Amino acid sequence: MNPYPPEFLQAIDQFNQGEYYACHDTLEALWMEALEPERTLYQGLLQMAVAGYHLGNGNQRGAILLLGEGLSRLRRCQELPPGWDFERLIQQGQSLLAHLQAQHSCEFNLRLLPL
Repeated sequence: MNPYPPEFLQAIDQFNQGEYYACHDTLEALWMEALEPERTLYQGLLQMAVAGYHLGNGNQRGAILLLGEGLSRLRRCQELPPGWDFERLIQQGQSLLAHLQAQHSCEFNLRLLPL
């Protein structure tokens, strides 16, 4: 039996479909009522969803900040729900974060070059 509420399954589906704003709303409702250890899991996924939303809107700085926070929380989860590949999600998130940070610092450095 899945110990997580149906809204969690809905949030996972929203995340996988790239519906990051809707995923945020679904997870926020769960997060506000949750106790540990689910609270950290919900918040980590919520932050990763917001990072996806920011990235889709061209807010690279916001994406970097929220992705880092979300990954940090997911790494602290003692037990992750079975049936989903959270380790892969964390690895992909870390790769994306490193890529975004490299792009961000490169763009920042280019603005410092004299004209």
